[in-house]
Amino acid sequence: MKVTILGVRGSIPTTGIETSYYGGNTSCVHVSEDDWNLVLDGGSGMQKIKLADTSNKRVDVLLTHLHFDHIQGLGFFGPLFDPSMEVHIWAPASATQNLFSRLSRYLSPPLFPVLIRDLPCKLILHDTENSLFEIGPFTIESRYVIHPGPTVGYRIKGHNSIVSYIPDHEPALGVTGINNDTKWISGFDLVSDADLMLHDAQYTAEEYQNKIGWGHSCMEDVITLASLAHVKHLLLTHHDPQHSDERLDEIFEELKRKYDQSISYELAREGMEIHLA
Repeated sequence: MKVTILGVRGSIPTTGIETSYYGGNTSCVHVSEDDWNLVLDGGSGMQKIKLADTSNKRVDVLLTHLHFDHIQGLGFFGPLFDPSMEVHIWAPASATQNLFSRLSRYLSPPLFPVLIRDLPCKLILHDTENSLFEIGPFTIESRYVIHPGPTVGYRIKGHNSIVSYIPDHEPALGVTGINNDTKWISGFDLVSDADLMLHDAQYTAEEYQNKIGWGHSCMEDVITLASLAHVKHLLLTHHDPQHSDERLDEIFEELKRKYDQSISYELAREGMEIHLA
C-alpha cells in the first residue's frame, strides 16, 4: 500500500515561504494498491493528484465531512471531468439532505461555474454511517467521531497494512480530557493497532485550552491516543494555518522533550510517500 500526503493544513489554505516546507494545502491523501485508488478528503491538495494510466477507470473519494476546507479541491479534480472515469464519492449521511444536494451547494454558481449534474464522468454517491464496505483490495470501516456536523473517520485495511485517517476530531472532549478507559474514546476502534495513523493535531496543549469544543485536538492528546491504541506510526496533521514552518519545528522539539520515541510520530508534510509492506 502506498500513501501519499497531498494536503496537511487545517481550516484554510496558506501560501508563502513561511509554510513551504510542511505545505499549505488543506486535507487530502492518496492511497493506492493493486491499481485501485482512494482519495481521502477533497481539500485544496486534491488538485495535485496524478492517477496512473491503468485499465482501472474507477477512483473512490472518501470525505470525512463537508466543511469547506475538505471539499474545496473537488472542482479541480481531473477525473470528474473525464467521461471515461467512474468516480465514487463517499461521505457521512445527513438527516436533512442527501449527498447530491449538499455537494451541489459548492459545485454550482456562484461558488463554482460547473454544476455537479453537468460533470461528464460517471458519478456515484454513497452515504456512510457506522459502516463497513469493500473497494477493490480495501476493506473500509467508517465511524462517526466528535466534530461539529456529521463527521466520520476511516480505517482502511489493504492486503497487509492498516491506515487510519481522522483529520478532524476531538477525542479529549469531556470533563477530564482524554479518557484512559478506551471504550469511551471517540474513534478508538478506527485507530487500534493501525500501521499508520493520520490524525488531527491542530493545537498545542496551551492553545487547546482556549479551543475546547471546537472539534480539534492538541498534539499531546493525539500522542496519548496513539500510545493507548498501539499505533505503529503517527502522522500529526491538520496544522493550524497560523503555524509557520519555524513554529511547527519549535512545537515538535518541545514535544520530543515531553515524550520519548517509544511511539513513532512526526509532523505530516506535503509530498511524503509512505510504503506500507
